[in-house]
Amino acid sequence: MSQPLRSRRFQGKQRTPGSTTGAGLVVVDKPAGLTSHDVVARLRRILGTRKVGHAGTLDPMATGVLVLGVERATKLLGHLAMDSKAYLATIRLGAATTTDDAQGEVLSEADASAVPEEAIRAGITELTGPIQQVPSSVSAVKVDGKRAYARVRAGEEVELPARPVVVHRFDLLVLRREENATELDVIVECSSGTYVRALARDLGSALGVGGHLSALRRTRVGPFDLRAARTLEQLEDNSELSMDLGQAVDAAFPRHEIDLPSAAALSHGRRIPAAGITGPYGVFGPDGRVLALAVDESGAAKPLVVLAID
Repeated sequence: MSQPLRSRRFQGKQRTPGSTTGAGLVVVDKPAGLTSHDVVARLRRILGTRKVGHAGTLDPMATGVLVLGVERATKLLGHLAMDSKAYLATIRLGAATTTDDAQGEVLSEADASAVPEEAIRAGITELTGPIQQVPSSVSAVKVDGKRAYARVRAGEEVELPARPVVVHRFDLLVLRREENATELDVIVECSSGTYVRALARDLGSALGVGGHLSALRRTRVGPFDLRAARTLEQLEDNSELSMDLGQAVDAAFPRHEIDLPSAAALSHGRRIPAAGITGPYGVFGPDGRVLALAVDESGAAKPLVVLAID
């Protein structure tokens, strides 16, 4: 069950730094028009705490799943496995833009109303699986320590190198013919670092008519999907966690349970035996409480984040 953070009459009071009370994840269904930082600011106000952070950004035009950590759960954000994401998107064929989406200026236009469906499906197939993708020039990729989009806004020309990504699924759901354009509703499941708007750009380019992303909704990131997500308005009315600290670790990492002597040793900073698990895992005590996030190293469990505070 979700744990209530506080009644709204207590909003604005600050929590004790590092507290595990009210610590956990909130999965937000982000509206269009807000940046990820805007959502963090709204949630800080709703929950009455400064200790809120997000795990991975979502473009302002996009909607859908944005995962936020609250209180001590912010320490989990850098370790969450967000290597798989899913989207519903609309691609508009017939125009290329400066940003590869509908918010950019049009660079070129062509009549795409009669592009054969077979050619569209063949182009989608070519963009499925392991591919080399050039990120959009207005992406958050860093160039010499500065975000690419910041350099573009400053008037610089930015050319980003291609990098390997994996598009696990790229399916055409609906095709709509319009005057001089064709719109495609698609579902995309991909690895972290994949830009759906770059898929739209590259599909339009391959078809010779140009293309850009006109709508994007993220339906899943890692193990977190829209079933757990709530709007900011819903959170204003009922400021509950989507999952508490233990539930969050259990959902996102393998679970390793230890006995009381090992739990006592861990609490005093002593080494405990390795779990034999590849990658980060959650360490849970005999009472079911989450104690730490750890990784095996040199035959012992090395704590990455200590979560239990007595």
